[in-house]
Amino acid sequence: MKRLTTFSILFWINQSRVKNNYVSIYARITVNSKRVNISLQRKVLLCDWDTSSGKVRGTKKESRILNRYIDQVRSRIFEAYEQLNYENKLITAQGIKARFLGEDDKHYSLLTLIDYHNTQMSESLRFGTLKNYFTTQKYIKIFLNENCKTSDIYLSQLTYQFIVDFERFLRLYIPIGFDKSMGHNTVMKHLQRLRKMVSLAYKMEWLDKDPFIKFKPSYKKVEREFLTDVELRVIIEKEFDTERLTSVRDMFVFSCYTGLSYTDVMQLTEDNIVIGIDGNKWIMTKRQKTDTRVRIPILFKAEELIIKYQGHEKSLVTGTVFPVISNQKMNVYLKEIAMICGISKNITFHMARHTFATTVTLSNGVPIETVSKLLGHSKIATTQIYARVLENKVSNDMNKLRVVLKTNQEQNTLKRTN
Repeated sequence: MKRLTTFSILFWINQSRVKNNYVSIYARITVNSKRVNISLQRKVLLCDWDTSSGKVRGTKKESRILNRYIDQVRSRIFEAYEQLNYENKLITAQGIKARFLGEDDKHYSLLTLIDYHNTQMSESLRFGTLKNYFTTQKYIKIFLNENCKTSDIYLSQLTYQFIVDFERFLRLYIPIGFDKSMGHNTVMKHLQRLRKMVSLAYKMEWLDKDPFIKFKPSYKKVEREFLTDVELRVIIEKEFDTERLTSVRDMFVFSCYTGLSYTDVMQLTEDNIVIGIDGNKWIMTKRQKTDTRVRIPILFKAEELIIKYQGHEKSLVTGTVFPVISNQKMNVYLKEIAMICGISKNITFHMARHTFATTVTLSNGVPIETVSKLLGHSKIATTQIYARVLENKVSNDMNKLRVVLKTNQEQNTLKRTN
């Protein structure tokens, strides 16, 4: 590497461009005979400039202010040179100018980071997950506008206080179309997404330190709602006046007996229905959310519904087992179904998955390890979030235990008397 031999700073005026007797002032940086100019964005009367000193003549207030500014620029240029020297970087006139102007380091902003993350992750993240990041991005923009009075900030401005303030904003903010603010776990999810993006910036060295290092998220345990056997039976046996409610009910019930999510039901085709190891029909597919393979033996009620929709005109158009309907409309219609059936629970399509785990499988003695496989979970701990053992199942198991204990006691008594 070529070592530095000369470094100098010169302030001069461009006499070739005189306008109304005023000329522009420049700083010239010279390193090893290579030089660059920096405009000071200041003008001076041609007759007031002292070429030998590189300053303005006179003691008037305007002259003192301009000379003080020239001294500040000289000091900042020398500081840029000192920084490059300390960092053991190659020192050039252009390099010193870039450091002085702040152009040698990229100054990334928070929204630049979010756009970069969402673009880079668009291929690896599922649309539903990516959509959640877009929602978090929307709330960050609102927070910046309303609380920070700006449209964006540099990543270097991210602090622990920013995180705390953003958390408080989320807790108080009422989204459009809602009648109350977000729940605790929803707030934590938005902070979790922001943290993931900030961690990406830290790993790529866009940030000197991670502002989340002292942040500790917390989640409240939520009881997952499901339909009881009686409620499920009411929905199955109910006759609806419209096809839309009937088809939505059928797809919901199908999910209750297979554990498939909304997306997986909508994407199910005849090719996913095969003959399993036991000679019966099975569903073999991949969970769209996790890309995990699942193999589900088809229960009688689910098979009935598959047969019912064979040759359905809407299914033929999409090439799927069931007619395709948006998740939003599906959940709106399910609320209508709940009202018609006299069920007070907030029924969503995802509740069918909980119902499969709890009412259809666990409560009927299916081991949790098997349920975990059917749901496509990689850990039983994940299944335990969805599935709860019903009280009647506990009661039945304990009654069986009573019988066993009583029988053992009677046998022991009989042995002693003999």
